[in-house]
Amino acid sequence: MTTALIANNLPIPSALGSLDAYVSNVHQIPVLTLEQEQSLARRYGADNDLEAARQLVMSHLRFVVHVARGYNGYGLQLADLIQEGNIGLMKAVKRFNPDVGVRLVSFAVHWIRAEMHEFILRNWRIVKIATTKAQRKLFFNLRKSKKRLGWMNSQEVAAVAKDLGVPVSDVLEMESRLSGHDMAFDAPVDADDDAKPSPGAYLVDHATDPYHTLENENQEESDLDALKHGLARLDARSRDIIQRRWLKDDDKATLQELADEYGVSAERIRQVEVNAMKKMRTLFAA
Repeated sequence: MTTALIANNLPIPSALGSLDAYVSNVHQIPVLTLEQEQSLARRYGADNDLEAARQLVMSHLRFVVHVARGYNGYGLQLADLIQEGNIGLMKAVKRFNPDVGVRLVSFAVHWIRAEMHEFILRNWRIVKIATTKAQRKLFFNLRKSKKRLGWMNSQEVAAVAKDLGVPVSDVLEMESRLSGHDMAFDAPVDADDDAKPSPGAYLVDHATDPYHTLENENQEESDLDALKHGLARLDARSRDIIQRRWLKDDDKATLQELADEYGVSAERIRQVEVNAMKKMRTLFAA
């Protein structure tokens, strides 16, 4: 089943004019019996019968509405949550196996919530507050705990951390993210002298100044030319020692390795190296 094919035949809250009309319509769709559900699921699984899949989805739309109402406290439109939940329901129908011995509603709830969770995290703040699977779990569980506990002291934070099996530091970090507020980078200046300035007033990145960028690039190019010129002024042995001792990212040669190769002492190699560096510093200072 392509979700797009089934989705084209589903009622959409905005298309019905109001959310109330949508909810009223989906509650008029009959609930399937166990036998009907299994028959439709087998028809879809065996013959890829899209009509059977559509009936399975339609009969469970009321359940998506029920789940979506549980996320009213996140400041998002209920209609948007319902549509995201409907996507999860279609994914569940696609993967549902009637022979496992569970009803579709029990299987689908995980997919429905997963889609709603993703939607909430994408739209909760301008900047993402939860990126890993563990952080997402903590985000939703901590919101439930904060509803119950209100302001959290150290004992309550420790209790939440123990219940969720995460470090106290993770709970404190997520609580600070939940308590924070988005601020426009270039918000207009308030006439009130006590108002906090917008970040654009004090977070200035001088590194992006085109003049300084060009200046740095020219300096780097000049230093590279000076290095090449300095190496060219050295004798072959001194140049080889400097390159192998200072200009290799890895596997740099040791004094003893070079001494063995040139048939001299390690102290002599060190002296050659020091003299070569002095010559090059003179060129850089010029």
